[in-house]
Amino acid sequence: MTVTIYDVAREASVSMATVSRVVNGNPNVKPATRKKVLDVIERLEYRPNAVARGLASKKTTTVGVIIPDISNIFYAELARGIEDIATMYRYNIILSNSDLNEDKELSLLDTMYGKQVDGIVMMTECVSNVLASKMSHSPVPIVLAGSIDEKAHLPAVNIDYEEATYEAVKQLIENGNKRIAFISGSFKATINKKYKYQGYVRALEEANIAIDEALIFDDVLTYDQGIQVYNHVSKLTEPATAYFVGSDEPAIGVIHAAQDDDKEVPTDIEVCSFENSKLARMVRPQLSSVVLPLYDIGAVSMRLLTKIMNKENVEESQVLLPHRMEIRASTK
Repeated sequence: MTVTIYDVAREASVSMATVSRVVNGNPNVKPATRKKVLDVIERLEYRPNAVARGLASKKTTTVGVIIPDISNIFYAELARGIEDIATMYRYNIILSNSDLNEDKELSLLDTMYGKQVDGIVMMTECVSNVLASKMSHSPVPIVLAGSIDEKAHLPAVNIDYEEATYEAVKQLIENGNKRIAFISGSFKATINKKYKYQGYVRALEEANIAIDEALIFDDVLTYDQGIQVYNHVSKLTEPATAYFVGSDEPAIGVIHAAQDDDKEVPTDIEVCSFENSKLARMVRPQLSSVVLPLYDIGAVSMRLLTKIMNKENVEESQVLLPHRMEIRASTK
């Protein structure tokens, strides 16, 4: 049978209030009494009921985390950053995968509310009107991690995606490239269409290079898709001499396809990605990349959430972390 706080109190010959104070770390308990209660807790293997404690305190010290796919190395770094800070501040996390499906995201929010979480960290591709409305009426605080609410109603942690892309493409231009392909994930994602793409356009327009729709691709996420894009672009009358790719996996596909085409990277073809996962260092030549600090985004998002949950002073709810380029051997 489950051991209850009543059993502990009876065995230790103290009140249930005293047991509760010991369990919750209240200093107003005599050392001898504390030791007696802790000895009984250990002997009976008593485990406090988190749900019951949450009902009493109106806090469960539990945070919901909704991310696209924990099995993806890209999102695993984000989750690790969230968990490390949650552990530091003694919060448990409930982790859920949304698969970038809006209906599932809406359902998971209801699930988190039902579990009485104290707050939620969420990563999504697009904060639609429906999703924004749902989150704006949330009974608990929500912080967006690596996601943008264009109306800035929700606290969020990001980098300056447009400026980071602009700097990367400008570097490719300064290396002598005028035919630069832009390979992106889904343009349904706000970050890709309204920020990364605009950074690409700004760099080209500043250099008086015409935008060529034949060099722009979206919904490219996998290694095989990277290969397919290179094989298509390489057959154009004026093929690209450089590729800016939205993530590492398709960027590696581009590199390998170019090598299979007897092209030297970076002598004949330059490739720069936007991610800097472990894959960027595993490919040869190693991949130049904009560093997306996913661990830091996760950690700062969780810390921001703890401040909001604990009603601490929050100076800025829209946090932009610094970004940088990691220049390796796939660019000159």
